[in-house]
Amino acid sequence: MSGVGLGVWGRSLVVDDVSAPSIVPWLMALALVVAWVLALAAHGAYALRFAGSGTEEYRAVTRAAATLVAVIACASFLLHAPFSRTVVLVAAPTMLALSGTSRWLLRRHIARRRLEGYYLQPTLLVGDVSSVRDMADHILREPAASGMRIVGACVSDVSDPAVADLRAAGVRVLGSQHDTLGVVERHEVEAVAVASNPELSGVALRRLGWSLEQQDVDLLISPGIVEVAGPRLTMRPAAGVPMLHVERPISSGLRYGIKLMADRLGALLLIVLAAPVLLGIAYLVKRDTPGPVFFTQARVGEGGRMFRMIKFRTMVVDAEQRLADLETVGHDANQTLFKMRTDPRVTRVGAFLRRFSVDELPQLFNVLKGEMSLVGPRPPLTSEVDRYESDAVRRLRVRPGMTGLWQVSGRSDLSWGDSVRLDLWYVDNWSLALDAQILVRTAEAVIRGRGAY
Repeated sequence: MSGVGLGVWGRSLVVDDVSAPSIVPWLMALALVVAWVLALAAHGAYALRFAGSGTEEYRAVTRAAATLVAVIACASFLLHAPFSRTVVLVAAPTMLALSGTSRWLLRRHIARRRLEGYYLQPTLLVGDVSSVRDMADHILREPAASGMRIVGACVSDVSDPAVADLRAAGVRVLGSQHDTLGVVERHEVEAVAVASNPELSGVALRRLGWSLEQQDVDLLISPGIVEVAGPRLTMRPAAGVPMLHVERPISSGLRYGIKLMADRLGALLLIVLAAPVLLGIAYLVKRDTPGPVFFTQARVGEGGRMFRMIKFRTMVVDAEQRLADLETVGHDANQTLFKMRTDPRVTRVGAFLRRFSVDELPQLFNVLKGEMSLVGPRPPLTSEVDRYESDAVRRLRVRPGMTGLWQVSGRSDLSWGDSVRLDLWYVDNWSLALDAQILVRTAEAVIRGRGAY
């Protein structure tokens, strides 16, 4: 309603049709509100399965806005309707912005409540023990994203020794796969999640779906692949058999070119806007302790190419020489990256710069030179790359970023395995929308300073 009200108010300033009665804009505004709600519903923006996680909800809102504008434009042209262009041009973007913001705030509320145990769908896991265990690990690791509460599991072989591991993880084994329908009735299950299992497929899986439909229970099927974002998955029928098509990760083409262009233009704009801040920080660093203003370090970039990453100096000049002594004491980060919460090598000004990550602002020049991206995997040291396992090498397929999923998910508090997992997920699933979302979340992470030391 707010967006439509602004549109009508804007029309009062710029009138398109002076002959139209004053009540006409408000009638059109009411019609616009109804059309907006219908467009959202038509595109699935109110579907509960999208609430709280994923990007499909935002994509549905965007498609609804585009559809609404297109329908109004066509109707106005074909019917010669006196619909105010001002109302459309002001109301549609405003409704899109307000709807996106309100849904973002609602998601934050849902995520907090889910972490407290609310708004979770009682779910029964079905499949072989190993597949169920993997699925349970993902659900238990991120309850806010999954929106599920595991009621228990029905496994293919209850005598499998691995059942003990499943129970140790806190998942009750309530029976075999053949007991699924009975367990659903006894435990008030709202969803059944079937892990990849050759014994439960084809006709058997279809019959299970029919039975669950009669009990008003959702059926979820895991395709057996992990760390793949929804937009890369589409159903592709082949001779009546539904096939899951997995799109290749984007590493070239128009969208990748837009990302590279946006990186350089964004870096140039930020350098110009932040010039006074950069000069002020440079003055403080120089005045605090003897030594250069900037610290440069060899890092491994896209395709294994080396480059010199630039940062404001936050440590004493002989920090590298004193590292060996500190490593014998121990550190607070993961087993691969050396980090100490109270590193004695960090200067007074350096501690403040690290707290709010402003020591990384000079990396904008690396982005401007095309060595880094605004968003991407963390730029690794050569010593880290030398210890990479085969999967981790995939992080080098794209340019490293000033920020990324690691930045908004805990930074130095992350384990090495979690850091690699997040970077690999980004390499495989990045998109322009995801980059924008990470940049917004980075501002919040920097303000809070969580995991920065």
